[in-house]
Amino acid sequence: MKRVFSGVQPTGNIHLGNYLGALRQFVELQEDHECIYCIVDEHAITVPQDPKELKQHILDVAALYLAVGVDPKKSIVFVQSQVSGHAELGWILNCASNTGELYRMTQFKSKSQGKESVGTGLLTYPVLMAADILLYDTDIVPVGNDQKQHIELTRDLAIRVNHFYGKDTFVVPEGRFMKEGARIMALDDPTSKMSKSATNVHSRISLLDDDNKIKKSIMKATTDSDGVVKFDVENKPGISNLLTIYSVLSGTPISDLEKQYEGQGYGNFKKDLVEVTVEALTPIRDRFNEIRQSPELIEVLKDGAERADAIAQVTMKRVRKAFGLGL
Repeated sequence: MKRVFSGVQPTGNIHLGNYLGALRQFVELQEDHECIYCIVDEHAITVPQDPKELKQHILDVAALYLAVGVDPKKSIVFVQSQVSGHAELGWILNCASNTGELYRMTQFKSKSQGKESVGTGLLTYPVLMAADILLYDTDIVPVGNDQKQHIELTRDLAIRVNHFYGKDTFVVPEGRFMKEGARIMALDDPTSKMSKSATNVHSRISLLDDDNKIKKSIMKATTDSDGVVKFDVENKPGISNLLTIYSVLSGTPISDLEKQYEGQGYGNFKKDLVEVTVEALTPIRDRFNEIRQSPELIEVLKDGAERADAIAQVTMKRVRKAFGLGL
């Protein structure tokens, strides 16, 4: 079977965009692939974190992995910092990368815009992401569309190293991107993607939001003044975003939704979207609450780290030899 790797940062609640863009793929892929899913805590510290809160967020994300349907019997689930190969390979790949390609990363340019200086981790974290992927001889990386540039960097680094140090040093991975629902936009600003870090809590729907919060966020969602339920990203980004969410959660084609709500305005549409969203997220929230309090969660992560490390050590032995490191 082909091997899959992906990871999510433990910073704040995972939102609907994360779920529809990546996590649903995690569950689908584990049925016929060898899957490795990581909580990437070393990525989280590219910006300052409260240590106690970070530890809680790590467990929250691990519990959410399981709550959405990731099965630790079918997939490896672990915490990045518990496998030393990530940091070691990250340094080696830093030495194989160049500053020009890192400065060109769209997310770095966005996060550093208008600032005289930013943390070095914000510049180099795409290389650590590449290390995360290449450490496991990954074939497929399921991620949101906003990560395409990082997947290309990973492929470039793998090809570069293979050219200079031996063609079998790294497997060159492929990204897997969802066509529908892969890019869920902010509810208050449908021209920007939904974000965990946005100051307005109603800009997003988190997987652990209660029913009242979900209702408020959807009813407050930005649309337009003409009241026509029609998918038109350029001219009607707000209602188009809501149509995408509705379609992906319900399995109803957008064209059918347009016919269903023809002439009804946005009120009925939003009320029904609240029901669809609550129905989709309630089982995840209930399952999360069960798993999060269970001592088995720690055991799942310990077992996952041991299984991941066994794979990583094989890769690192090959990489050290290729680069001439060690005795």
